[in-house]
Amino acid sequence: VQLQASGGGLVQAGGSLRLSCAASGSIFSINAMGWYRQAPGKQRELVAAITSGGSTNYADSVKGRFTISRDNAKNTVYLQMNSLKPEDTAVYYCNAGWGSIVVVTTGGDYWGQGTLVTVSS
Repeated sequence: VQLQASGGGLVQAGGSLRLSCAASGSIFSINAMGWYRQAPGKQRELVAAITSGGSTNYADSVKGRFTISRDNAKNTVYLQMNSLKPEDTAVYYCNAGWGSIVVVTTGGDYWGQGTLVTVSS
């Protein structure tokens, strides 16, 4: 499975960005996708995840501001980020795997390249 992420960039605090991640290859081997992020000097952490059925899971820090969605026909997952804060600055990684628990807890088997999100104050 290959994951191609896009959509990062520089935005002012309070602004919005949308990340996209398109999956290709052996997509029959994944049924959950998500986004992780890693800020400088910090561990990688789950941001949000979604199953093929649409069930979602969010980190407490982004609830009410970020929305994860997916287009199964396009094998693409999106992360709409609103009301961005400087502490959201990080490299965001798309992730996919079999089983929502795996994706949510440790990350699935497949990782995309990171996309940098920088939020200025």
